[in-house]
Amino acid sequence: MAGQSLRHTTRRLRAAALAAGAALVLGACGSTADSGPSGGGGRGSDGPVGVVLPLLTSPFWQAYNDYVPRMADSEGVDALGTVNSNGDSAQQITDVNNLLNQNVAGLVVAPLDSGAISAALDQAERRGVPVVAVDVAPEEGEVEMIVRANNVAYGEAACAYLGEHVETGKVVQIMGDLSSVNGRERSEAFRTCVAEHHPGLEVLEIPADWESDKAAAQLDTLLNANPDIRGIYLQAGGVYLAPTLQTLRSKDMLHPAGEEEHITIVSNDGIPQELESIRNGEIDATVSQPADAYAQYGMYYIKAALAGETFEPGPTDHGSTIVELPNGLLEDQLPAPLVTRENVDDPELWGNRDQ
Repeated sequence: MAGQSLRHTTRRLRAAALAAGAALVLGACGSTADSGPSGGGGRGSDGPVGVVLPLLTSPFWQAYNDYVPRMADSEGVDALGTVNSNGDSAQQITDVNNLLNQNVAGLVVAPLDSGAISAALDQAERRGVPVVAVDVAPEEGEVEMIVRANNVAYGEAACAYLGEHVETGKVVQIMGDLSSVNGRERSEAFRTCVAEHHPGLEVLEIPADWESDKAAAQLDTLLNANPDIRGIYLQAGGVYLAPTLQTLRSKDMLHPAGEEEHITIVSNDGIPQELESIRNGEIDATVSQPADAYAQYGMYYIKAALAGETFEPGPTDHGSTIVELPNGLLEDQLPAPLVTRENVDDPELWGNRDQ
C-alpha cells in the first residue's frame, strides 16, 4: 500500500524549493512573516498532533471523540486533547490556527465546510504541518489523506432499500448541509438513483443543515401536507434520528415494522441508538459510518505523513480502497456496511461495542 507517488513527490519537491527560496528572502529582508513560532512542528517533528472536531452534539461525533485517544495510543501518536469547533466553520479555521501556534507537528481535522476549510489548510501548508482530513473531503488545499467512506454509496444504499420496500409513493430525504460535500453527494446520489431505478417514488426534500431542530420543524410541516409519506431517508442519524421519531410519535405515525402503516426509514451513521431502533422496529436500516476506523486511520495516516511516507491509489491492507479525487487528493474509502434486522447484532459493528 505504501509507495512513492509521483504526484505527491513532485508536490513536496516544489514545496521544499519554495521553502528554501522563502528562507533566502527572509534572511535577506529580516522578515518574520509566516515563519511561525520558533521550534514549530512539521515533518520529522516529534511534537504533538492536534485533532479538530466539527461538533459534539451528535452521538456519532461523541463516539469518534471517545475513540481518538484510544486510537492515538494504539498507533503511537501523541495527540492533544480534541478541539470542538461547535458547528462553526469560521471557528474551525481559528481552532486550526490556534493549534499551529502551539507548534503541533500535524493535524487531523474533520472539516465542517468543504470549501471554507481551505483557508486553514493553506495556513498549515505554509507552516509545513501535514494535515489528514476525516469524514469530509476538502474542495481545495493540501491534505496527506482523506479518511472517509463513500458518501455516494450512502445515498444509493438508501435509495435501493426504500425502492425495494416502498416501491411507489412519497419518500423524504432529510438532507445534510449542502456546503459540505457529504450533504451534496448523499443528496444527489439518492435523487439520481430514485429517478433512474425507482420512478414510482416521489422524492420530497428537507434541507436541514445537520441541525435537529430544522429537521423536526420541516418534517412536521411536510407530514401535515403529505400524510401519505411512505419512506424517510435520514442522512445523519446522529442528529436526525431522535427528532424524526419524536415527530412521528407526536402525530401517531410511528408504527412498528411489519404493520401496514409503518413508514420505512433508512439512516446513516450506525450509532447505538439507531441499532436499538432497528431492533425495536422503529427504523429499518442504517449505513454504519465507521467512527472507530475514522479515528484509527486518521492517526495512522498522520503518523505516516510525519515519517515521510506516501501512498498510491489502489486496495489497502485494511479492506478499503484509496482513490484519487478529481482535485488530485487521495481518499481512503473505508467500508460502511448496511445494517438491517438481519445483522444488527453483529459484534463487529462499532455501534455494538462499549464506547
